Amino acid sequence: MTQLLALAGFGFLLGMRHATDADHVIAVTTILNRSRRFAHTTLIGALWGLGHTITVVTVGVLIIVFNVVIAPAVGLAMEFAVAVMLIGLGILNLTGGLRGITERLTPPAPLHGHDHEHAHAHGEPPEDHAHGHAHVHGHGTDPHLGGVTGLVATFGWYQLLRPVAVGLVHGLAGSAAVALLVLATIQDTGTALAYLVIFCLGVAAGMAVLTTVIGLPFWIARARSAQINRWLTIGSGLLSLAFGLYLAYQIGFVDGMFTGDFTWEPA
Repeated sequence: MTQLLALAGFGFLLGMRHATDADHVIAVTTILNRSRRFAHTTLIGALWGLGHTITVVTVGVLIIVFNVVIAPAVGLAMEFAVAVMLIGLGILNLTGGLRGITERLTPPAPLHGHDHEHAHAHGEPPEDHAHGHAHVHGHGTDPHLGGVTGLVATFGWYQLLRPVAVGLVHGLAGSAAVALLVLATIQDTGTALAYLVIFCLGVAAGMAVLTTVIGLPFWIARARSAQINRWLTIGSGLLSLAFGLYLAYQIGFVDGMFTGDFTWEPA
């Protein structure tokens, strides 16, 4: 029992460490600056972790349970998808594409109507009478909404699905390595899958903490200075574009995806 708890703790901590990989941090940074609420930064990390978990567990089940072998060409293609995503996020950030998409697909704060009675005098006092006029006031999201419905009403489907999609793509890179490492260490299939899930929970927790910390300067800049926020946006876009191009070169030519001379190993 003690060994199982130690293994679970190690997997969770290793997952938190995995969340700090450079490509993970750079990708989520490009979408943090569009957060309208500070609490959304933590949610972005958790949702990214959800997408990452779905991919890693899926690939892990294929390898651990069904003994699927990932060919080098497939493995390189999985990792190349991350490079393409980073390049795309960088370009969208630099061109303002992310801002346009976010503003178009993020719902405004809901409006609530209230009737107020105002007395208007018409003619002499005997003819005075009141008319009710509806006035609309924005009070933000209905506090009575909860769960998924409340999240969708507050942030919109786009804001919720975007980090999940980024996490799904990120899970492609490295998922084979994680599964093979687990398979080599733990012989029992059930225990191996449980470890994989705990590892992914650690990744999600680590990213939630990380996005909260990284998102703080973006949130402060957004609230106080549009110019500083713009420079942070440009900086994150350039970083994502540059790192994506570096990964594309590394995977395409050094690791042999474009040349056919594969040197890929799960990492």
